[in-house]
Amino acid sequence: MTNDVALTAALAVLAATLTVAVKRPRHVPEAAVACAGCLLLLVIGAIGVSGVGGALRDLGPTVGFLAAMLLIAEGCRREGLFDAIGALMARGAAGSPHRLLVFVFVIATAITAVLSLDATIVLLTPVVFATARQMRTSAKPHVYACAHLANSASLLLPVSNLTNLLAFHATKLSFLHFSALMLLPTTAAVSLEWIVLRRFFAKDLRPPQHAATEPDGPHLPRFAIAILTFVLAGFALSSVLGIQPVWFATAGAVLITLPALAHKTVAPVVLVRAAQPGFLIFVLAIGVIVHAASINGLDTAVRAVLPSGGSLPDLLAIAALSAALANLLNNLPATLIIVPVAAVAGVGPVLATLIGVNVGPNLTYVGSLATLLWRRVLHSEDMEVELGEFVRLGALTVPPTLLAAVVLLWLALKS
Repeated sequence: MTNDVALTAALAVLAATLTVAVKRPRHVPEAAVACAGCLLLLVIGAIGVSGVGGALRDLGPTVGFLAAMLLIAEGCRREGLFDAIGALMARGAAGSPHRLLVFVFVIATAITAVLSLDATIVLLTPVVFATARQMRTSAKPHVYACAHLANSASLLLPVSNLTNLLAFHATKLSFLHFSALMLLPTTAAVSLEWIVLRRFFAKDLRPPQHAATEPDGPHLPRFAIAILTFVLAGFALSSVLGIQPVWFATAGAVLITLPALAHKTVAPVVLVRAAQPGFLIFVLAIGVIVHAASINGLDTAVRAVLPSGGSLPDLLAIAALSAALANLLNNLPATLIIVPVAAVAGVGPVLATLIGVNVGPNLTYVGSLATLLWRRVLHSEDMEVELGEFVRLGALTVPPTLLAAVVLLWLALKS
């Protein structure tokens, strides 16, 4: 088989897999389609057994890290952390939708950074819905904030997003150095989101005519907070101690899960579902498909169009190309395609890629898997998203956020 034919086959399999992931047809799991695609590429010779094994070995630690963080997020939910957050938001907002938006921004940014964007979408968004209903105000600005911050605020820590984990390994930076470089870009992204969303939803942020009853104060779960503190401290000290961050995530998952198993307050099947095995398999399969495309010429094509320098115009171009590819293919395949090429040019191009694939998906539904999941959460709450409104908001936030974040990244790299 020629490289051109193999590349065409790999791209066709990738397109089919992503279509299923977006459409989510009943009884057709995206993981099964992705695995079938991998098998097809193996059978026709587009990739060999050694290539499949290499792709799985490269992605294995990252996927294991993600599974551990998902179990930690589930443990925090089980311990009542998100219920406490809802009570805190409702009490602190004191009937003001504007103040509620402030709380949503702060809390969504923190949860996205520490527990990943999936926790913000799956666990925080329903809490924000319930809090808005309790306050008798429109939930729209607050749930849109959850969606946008799940992407934009996920720039900060290596653990905030699956794309970050992939980029983090490529940069060879320490946990603290990575976070220090991304601090100013994240601050700019969140700040611009605040400015735009507050004005875009000004009518929805008017005080309700009938005030709701004042809620009870929050009861913070000390055990969950202690586990999170331990895990974050471990991440921060990982490079000093010479221990990979994945081991601290694994320890945190074990510590927050074992007591629940011992006291039989959670069934093993619930833990399995919380780890999202189907999604983890999907990620591994996508990695194999993208690897098949890369070794048959995709990496050469990307290298031909991607700037190889670290100047500000180069970083801006890399971020823009990454954002465009994320909205075309979804941010996970975009990251797997661009990061290996960008890594050859150094840390700056990799982090610029990350800005593109994290911030860019706020422009369209298909930009990130988190946004697709957010739409399903809204549907379960009987709220539909208007495509025109979503795109208009994205058009107002994405370009200035990309520009500001890349400029501040460039300055951080220069300092």
